[in-house]
Amino acid sequence: MPGGRLTREDRQQIATWLVEGLGYAEIARRLGRPTSTISREVARNSAPGGYLADRAQQAAGQRARRRRPVRATEPPADGRPAESVRGFVEQFATLLVGIGLPRMPARVFVCLLTSDSGGLTSAEFVRRLQVSPASVSKAIGFLEAIELVGRTRDSGRRERYVIDDDVWLRAFKADIGTHAEVAATARHGIEIFGAGTPVGVRLSRMARFFTWISEQMNDSGLTDAVVRDALTVLAALVCAARPLTVDELATALDWSVQRTADALDAISRRPILSDPLTVERLGRGAYAVTPRPDRLSSGQRDALIAGPCSTQGTRR
Repeated sequence: MPGGRLTREDRQQIATWLVEGLGYAEIARRLGRPTSTISREVARNSAPGGYLADRAQQAAGQRARRRRPVRATEPPADGRPAESVRGFVEQFATLLVGIGLPRMPARVFVCLLTSDSGGLTSAEFVRRLQVSPASVSKAIGFLEAIELVGRTRDSGRRERYVIDDDVWLRAFKADIGTHAEVAATARHGIEIFGAGTPVGVRLSRMARFFTWISEQMNDSGLTDAVVRDALTVLAALVCAARPLTVDELATALDWSVQRTADALDAISRRPILSDPLTVERLGRGAYAVTPRPDRLSSGQRDALIAGPCSTQGTRR
């Protein structure tokens, strides 16, 4: 059976084809096996007289008798059915694969997530998932690189792999910078292609979406008081209808310069605070508010600047 263990007939065919001078790849193709299976079989069972099918079959039988049966997934200590646990692990892992996690790292992560202690050794992964140590090691390396898994040592000095309660928060934060970069690049594209062009419209939607994700996920550390100050500065700039420096804003609001500067910095760090406006820093340290370029198309801006007289009679 392709993919199963080699049979006596398979080994006899291998011996015959080797004598005929066929290569490993051709033999593998004829048997429907990976080339590595054939090369490993020949290397393991070759003697000075070459590959002997009967000797290879006998050695395979001995190895099978020596091999300990693989233990099934261990049921949790609280008595939950092992079959239900296995089904949940595979179902959850499949969902994680759907959002971009490779299959084996997904299985290892969910196995760890569903362990009562939140920590497992490599041997325990192998036993629970019935996979090779190399597969576990590779999956752990992947998960460590994206900070979903950490490692520690137990009392027996064995390495244990663990997850903590903040694992999802750290995973989400790792993407914040990428989301912000995508939004910034999309806004730059709007400047190049024009806000009113089809490309500009698509990039505008993209910029708004990734800006929103980044700002919702970002733990900016802004207090409610700083947010209120930021909105007050925004209202002051709108009311003044002209550029103002930090000193001028501080004087008008009867605030300290530092408090005013902190409010402007908050708007810079979280542009959503000023949406649908944007606060721009002009020459000589002055600040002004303007509509965000991605909120209006060029046609809409032109119509608004032209005034109502030029558009009379165009509505129906």
